[in-house]
Amino acid sequence: MRLTLAILALILPPLAAQAEMAPREGWSVTPTTKSYDQLIADVKTAAKTNKMGVVTQAGPTGAAKSRGITIPGNRVIGLFNNVYAVNILNLSTAAMIEAPVRVYVTENADGTATLSYKTPSSVFAPYTEEAGPELATLAQDLDAIFAAISDQATQ
Repeated sequence: MRLTLAILALILPPLAAQAEMAPREGWSVTPTTKSYDQLIADVKTAAKTNKMGVVTQAGPTGAAKSRGITIPGNRVIGLFNNVYAVNILNLSTAAMIEAPVRVYVTENADGTATLSYKTPSSVFAPYTEEAGPELATLAQDLDAIFAAISDQATQ
């Protein structure tokens, strides 16, 4: 029995890593037919077109590979615009912990990729009581921008 549990413990984590992103409340999840690398490039292009800067990028795939471990592609890309940063900061210092808003590109088992992100209105919702309705309005504006980025990148 212990041997069976030990084998399952070794097998299940890699299988879980292959699971595709599932829809969840407050998220946008868009599977595509694009490759992982192509979707990353298209997200960056769409961000620029929609006047959002690529502020951060991180992912475990390359570091894992250098350790001899193969995992599906995973890249988190932080997108933001200084105009929104200053406006949000003027409303709530605490809310700025959420900037940049991140998008997540994941590689699926079939070689395609999915674009996912928490909607800005969901990300900034915990701060609206403190910051007031102006923050909700800014977050809704960002929802539209991130939807446009997603639409462009995933087409």
